[in-house]
Amino acid sequence: MEWRVRAIRGATTVSENTVEAIREAVTELLDELETYNQLDPNEIVSAFFTVTKDLDAVFPAAIARDRPSWENVPLIDLQQMHVEGSLERCIRFLIQFNTPNPAIKVHHPYLRRAKNLRPDWSLAQIASPHR
Repeated sequence: MEWRVRAIRGATTVSENTVEAIREAVTELLDELETYNQLDPNEIVSAFFTVTKDLDAVFPAAIARDRPSWENVPLIDLQQMHVEGSLERCIRFLIQFNTPNPAIKVHHPYLRRAKNLRPDWSLAQIASPHR
């Protein structure tokens, strides 16, 4: 069996810069990640969370660390590079994981207003028999 490192990307947005709004959005994002991917937290190499400059109420990684089996996952938060006119109040992640199945299908969750960042990775596209 040959193990390989794969990565999953995802993003969401929040309506306001509050602990509650960020917690709700990150939880929803990670719930979708775990629902649609065969991801064992013990196989996660690392997880990077980025936030736009308008979000500073709480660290998304702290929210992830509270999830069952995520307490030993290496997590880090970063501020995303600001580009004028880009999506505001956005949280993104990049999660690298080891897998014994390099051909495993990966769902990259893009939720809320972040769906527009990668419409080609929507659940409707993934479910399509033409892909």
